Amino acid sequence: MQHVHYVTVSVLALWWIASLVFVTAENNTLTYPTKSGLLPWVDPDTPKDKYVYTSSRGRRWDLVMSDEFNVANRSFRPGDDHMWTSLEKPDGGMLEVRAQLPGVTDPESGNPDVALGENGKVQNTKYYPTWPGIWMLGNLGRAIFSASTNRMWPYSYNECDADVFDPTFQRISACDDNPGYGLNPNQGRGAPEIDVLEGGGLAISSSLQIAPGMPDDYRLFPVDTSTGDFSYCLYSYNCLTPGANYIDVPTSYYQQERGHKSWYQGLRYAANNYCDQNAEEKQDYDTVAASVKKGITENTCSVDTCPASGDVNADLSVIDGGKNHWGINSNGTCYPLMNSYMGSYLCDPDNTFSKCASPRNESTTPKSNAMSSFNYQMDAISSNWPIHFGAYTGFYDYQVEWVTGENGYVRWLLHGEPLFEVTTESVVNVPQNANKTNPKKIMIEEPLYVIFNVALSSSWGTTPPNPGQECRGDGKDPTTNVICDSFPMYMKIDYIRLYQDLGDDLEPDNYMQVGCDPASHPTKEWIDAHIDEYEDDDNKWEEVAGMAFCKTSDDCTIGGTLSRTALKTGKCVKQRCECLYHSWGGPRCTTAVSGSSSAGLMSRTFGPPIEAAIAVASVIILMTMAMVHVGSVTTAKKTKAVMAALEAERKVAAPVSTAPTSETSSNRGSHLATLSKDNYRQNFV
Repeated sequence: MQHVHYVTVSVLALWWIASLVFVTAENNTLTYPTKSGLLPWVDPDTPKDKYVYTSSRGRRWDLVMSDEFNVANRSFRPGDDHMWTSLEKPDGGMLEVRAQLPGVTDPESGNPDVALGENGKVQNTKYYPTWPGIWMLGNLGRAIFSASTNRMWPYSYNECDADVFDPTFQRISACDDNPGYGLNPNQGRGAPEIDVLEGGGLAISSSLQIAPGMPDDYRLFPVDTSTGDFSYCLYSYNCLTPGANYIDVPTSYYQQERGHKSWYQGLRYAANNYCDQNAEEKQDYDTVAASVKKGITENTCSVDTCPASGDVNADLSVIDGGKNHWGINSNGTCYPLMNSYMGSYLCDPDNTFSKCASPRNESTTPKSNAMSSFNYQMDAISSNWPIHFGAYTGFYDYQVEWVTGENGYVRWLLHGEPLFEVTTESVVNVPQNANKTNPKKIMIEEPLYVIFNVALSSSWGTTPPNPGQECRGDGKDPTTNVICDSFPMYMKIDYIRLYQDLGDDLEPDNYMQVGCDPASHPTKEWIDAHIDEYEDDDNKWEEVAGMAFCKTSDDCTIGGTLSRTALKTGKCVKQRCECLYHSWGGPRCTTAVSGSSSAGLMSRTFGPPIEAAIAVASVIILMTMAMVHVGSVTTAKKTKAVMAALEAERKVAAPVSTAPTSETSSNRGSHLATLSKDNYRQNFV
């Protein structure tokens, strides 16, 4: 995982350990509760009153992972931390992150936005020259390691229909009866993406990115430059080309040309009410709803004709049973706009297809055969919400709720107030023409990991002065000098907390799990077999045992019935867990570890048969007996007790857990491993 000056993220690790103890049918992984009861991935500095979160659906979600970032000078170099890995490399549940975005905000900077105050709507892009991001990516792809993401990003597709989509373009396809590497047969896999926030300047983008994308027949009409339109006019919504500004606007034009709806239906948008009100932006639900029902006649939208988002197919129902409607700017505050960027077309470098960004010229450029051939569209379901100045000067809670399954959804929130939501219904039930050429995706269900990063770009919405050159140029522009003097800029992160629904009444397709290698969506064997795609000489794979933050040694050793034995698996040293034996790992030294003699560390997994731990514990105690004669009888009794207790734990396969679950983790893992290919869409938050 990558840590780059982040704030409050509610997306960090959808795949940590959801219950205190889990057992998978594949590898008999055993993770025991700590003696103190502290969960493996929870920071002991997290306030106890933050251990429970109530979701937007009224469900109780419990804290399963957190990081308060309270330790000064903490190292995130590979191998130095139990949770994060930092990278400096050029780029080609419910997650809550409290963060402050980077910008030039000093009162002496000359930034006109300073005078607007905390709630003023940001207006001057150049004072925010970075591109911060808080996002999650499927575990089968490692960000900015392109070999791991080719034909993997951002697939969320589990169909096998060559008439709709060429299965060879998806590296792990539902058409494969025997994919190997511990993968499930006939299960389409990929590395989809959820962006908690991305970008800077005037607006923040919140999105999910999936593939395969919709064909051209379901997207905006292309800009016709012969009309005098600039090719990027769609981003300012002022194109003369019919149908190039907003989806299904004008209504009659789209109906006449296509005969079906376009893009994703029923998306939900809501206001950023931290902005000051603007009376000219206020909307009335009845007026807008009537206009949408009648149909939009112009090639553009106004405050009285379209929802505030510019998405005429958006949901306009009441928000969470209250008085406000989705899509209606009833307060006149900052309102998310449907993002005109709807995704990119992805190709291998040898591809000659015309839609590729840089098609290979067959007459001048020979084939490189660098990778398998592919070309496909990916979709970005995204909203751009205007940001207030306070986001650059103070900390705000950026949150995401993510639930998979038939009733699943992804909801983005700011300080608990909704901004944007995409439901499973919107992802699955997409518009179709007579030939049904629109690929049917699934709600994102892959194990995801969290990334914090700050980037610079020469072409995105916000750019530094003189990109690609000396920042100050000739040094004569005082504004440029002020901006350049403000570097380095930081995205500051206060904490990240992850919550999950641990109730015993979840729907059949709603399984909240934490971990990188669940039985329903395995990843470990694939990654191990393709490790060269996930590392380079400067960023090597590193195994970490222990290192979780602790208050006492009880936070770093096994508990439950085993806490009454002589076996101590770890201790607290300088507020970090330190494992006492190689046979115990995990962040709190409570996971039984095994390794293969033929492959060394790379084949080591957190969760082999428990006999390995028994053997190590026995050898240590027996060696002590051989060297120290005094107390040999007592030691032998302790050894027998340890072995008996461990063997009992192994047979029961359900050590004591404080997590309120209706079934043991063992049963859940076994059930997931035996699901039919028609029921792989499970819920991981």
